[in-house]
Amino acid sequence: MSEPTSTDDRSVGPPERLHPFFLLTGLGGSLKGISGGYVLVAYLAASGRWGSALIGIFCLLLFMAIGVLLYWRRFEFRVGANEIRIDSGILSRTHRSIPFDRIQDVDVTQGPIARVLSLARVKFETGASGGEEEGVLQAISLQRAEELRDLVRSRRTRSGVVSAETPDEVEEDQPVYAMGLDRLFLAGLFNFSLAVLAGLFGLTQTFGDAFGFDPFKRSFWQSVLSEAGPFRDFILAHQAATAIVGIISLIFIGVVTGLVRTTLREFGFRLDGTGVGLRRRRGLFTKTDVTLPVKRAQAALVATGPVRDRFGWRELRLQSLAKDDGGKGSHVVAPLANDEEVGRILSELDWKPLPDRIPWVRVSRAYISTLAVAMIPLYLVAAGNLYFQPIVGVGFVAALAIVLATRWLAWSRTGYAIDGERLLVRSGWWKRKITILPSRKIQSVDLRESFVSRLFGISALQFGVAGGGMTGHSIPAIPRGEARNLRDRLLDFGS
Repeated sequence: MSEPTSTDDRSVGPPERLHPFFLLTGLGGSLKGISGGYVLVAYLAASGRWGSALIGIFCLLLFMAIGVLLYWRRFEFRVGANEIRIDSGILSRTHRSIPFDRIQDVDVTQGPIARVLSLARVKFETGASGGEEEGVLQAISLQRAEELRDLVRSRRTRSGVVSAETPDEVEEDQPVYAMGLDRLFLAGLFNFSLAVLAGLFGLTQTFGDAFGFDPFKRSFWQSVLSEAGPFRDFILAHQAATAIVGIISLIFIGVVTGLVRTTLREFGFRLDGTGVGLRRRRGLFTKTDVTLPVKRAQAALVATGPVRDRFGWRELRLQSLAKDDGGKGSHVVAPLANDEEVGRILSELDWKPLPDRIPWVRVSRAYISTLAVAMIPLYLVAAGNLYFQPIVGVGFVAALAIVLATRWLAWSRTGYAIDGERLLVRSGWWKRKITILPSRKIQSVDLRESFVSRLFGISALQFGVAGGGMTGHSIPAIPRGEARNLRDRLLDFGS
C-alpha cells in the first residue's frame, strides 16, 4: 500500500520510480559489496564441498535480489516547480529536498549495460560538504535524464543563477580541447602500466594456495619446469635469453595495459566551453557527461614526466568542489595536451596561462640533508652487513645511494614562484608537476617543523584548498624566515 500523498507532496509533483531495468543493473552494483561471500564460496569449492558452495551462491544471489527489489520499491523521486525531492531507505526513510538554485549542474553517466538499455545514472551536483552525494538517481531512462538536465538548467537560468543562455546553447562549435585516435594512442603509450600484474599478484595472494596457482613463488616455476619435458633443458641452457624474453613480455604487457585503460576511459574525449564552465564528455563503454563550473575550480595541476616533457606533452587536472563519480574533486580536463592547449583551457577558467619563463625559487639544500640525517640508522645497518655479509651489505649501500640520488634529483626540480596573485609550486623529478594555487582559493597555510628540520633552520608550508582528489599542496625545506614571509604574503593576497 502506498503512503498517503500530502498537500506538500502534490506541490512537488507526482512520485516517479527508477526504471524497472534497475532490478537488473542494480545487481551489478550489489556484487561489489559482498567480497567476503566470494572468498567463502571459493574456499568451499577449493575444499571439494561443491554442494555447500552452490548453496552459498544461491543464498548470495537471493540476498542481493531481495535487497535490490526492496531498494527499488522504496525509492521515489518527485520533480516540482522549485525543487527535486528524493525519498529513499528501506527501514530508515530519508526525504531529501534539493532546490533548483542549489544544483550546480546535472551529470549524466551511462555504463555499458545502461547504454544497451538506454538508461542513465543522474547525479545532481550541489557541492555539499563531507563528500556525500546529495542526489543520485541510479537508473532512469536516458530521455528522462536529459529532460531533467534541461529542466534544472532552465529553472536555474530563470532564477538568475547562471547566464541568460543555457550551457547547451552557448556551447561552441569548436571544442576547447578534444582527443583524436592518434592522440588517444599516444596517451596510452605514455600511460605504461603493470596494473594487470599487480592484480594478478593480489589474486594469487588471496586464492593462490587454494587453487595451487602462484606464479610469484619459486616452487611454482620449479614444478612447471619439471613438467616442461624437452623445453626444460633448453630454458636452463639459455637463462639469459629467457630473462630477456621475460622483460620484453613485461614491457609488452605494460604497454597493452596502458593502451586499454586509456582507451576505455578517454575515448571520445571532448571539452567544451559553456559560458559558465567546462563540459567534459568521454568514455568507450561507460560514457560520462559532466559540467565543471568555473567558479568552483580551486586549483590546477599540470603534470608530465621526463619523456613526455621532452616532447612537450602535459596532463591538466582541476581540483574542484564538484565531485566525480569516485567521490573525488580531481578532474582530468586534458589527458595529453601541449602548452598552447593548456593555456587555452586555463583561459576558459579566466586564469592566466603559465608564463614562458618562471622565476623559480629553489628550496633549501637541507631538503637533501634532512633525509641523510634521518637515514643514519640505516647506514649503521649497512656497515654491519658489509662486515658480516659483504654481498648483502653492498646491495644495501647501493639502495641507500639510490634513495639519496633520487632526493637530489627531486630537489633540483622543487621550488615555488609568485605569479601575480597566485602561487606556483613545482615538484617531482619522475612525476613532474606544477600546481597553480590562486591566493583567493587558499583557505589556510600551515607552517610545519620537525626536530630535524629545526636543526637545519627550515620549515615546510602546507596549503589548505577546498575540494579533494589531489595530494596535499606543500613546499618543503624553506628557510624559516622566508617561509613566514611567504605565508604572510599569501594570506594578505587572499584577504
